[in-house]
Amino acid sequence: MATKPPKSSDWATHARMNAANRWERPSAEMGRGATQAIVDFARPQPGMKALDVASGTGAPALQVARRVAPDGHVTATDLSPAPLKIAAQRARDRSLTNISFEVADVHHLQFPDENFDLVTSRLGVMFFADLARALSEIRRVLKPGGRVAILAWGPMEQPYFQATGMILMRHIGGDLPPAAKRVFKFGERGTLAAALTAAGFRDVHEELRTVPWVWHGPIDELWQYYQAVTIPFRPVLEQIRPEQMEPITRDVHAAFSRFWDGAKVSMTADFVLASGVR
Repeated sequence: MATKPPKSSDWATHARMNAANRWERPSAEMGRGATQAIVDFARPQPGMKALDVASGTGAPALQVARRVAPDGHVTATDLSPAPLKIAAQRARDRSLTNISFEVADVHHLQFPDENFDLVTSRLGVMFFADLARALSEIRRVLKPGGRVAILAWGPMEQPYFQATGMILMRHIGGDLPPAAKRVFKFGERGTLAAALTAAGFRDVHEELRTVPWVWHGPIDELWQYYQAVTIPFRPVLEQIRPEQMEPITRDVHAAFSRFWDGAKVSMTADFVLASGVR
């Protein structure tokens, strides 16, 4: 079904949270590989005190909380209180008691020096307004020997974006919106590692990892979900004229159909994982 995407003002206030609830299960399933990748990469251990930055609705903070239990604790943070409320409810639903939620700006963290054993961030680093300042703050709140583990999107040339953002750009034309450019800023090999090194981290490691990226449901729902939650391509969606929506939707369906098996859309996604020690 071809539908006109909501305007930014509506989306920014409540539509994204509604989408997070409406598609909680398929969204969580699609992101499971990325969440598992950063949790495994971060290597949380029982008893650790961990900080998750840009937690959104709870990934990977909830999984880290399980790993550091029973004596460890996770502080999940985000700039916006709305997704943290969803994350807190999900923690209650899972009977997780060793996790707390705080509104926080990674550029000005309210925590003491040398306070955490581990800092994680899943798909947030691309949007840090001042990367050097944010990484400096993360390093400050880590204990000596503490570790940061970060996950970011790899290059744009991968199935999910080829079937969505790249099709939008082909129909609308022009340059990628600034937010979209930021999403893929660490797609060039070594970029994120260099930033960690510049911030004073040692034993820096970076790798590109391919994980499953699977939507359990029909293609039309995946397309609706993308339109509802995308930040980077929101300006492009808002340029779509009514007569353009049908051919765009047709092309999106054709692109996703390559991965459709009658029950799910089975793709892969490429992510950059990077770590460093204080």
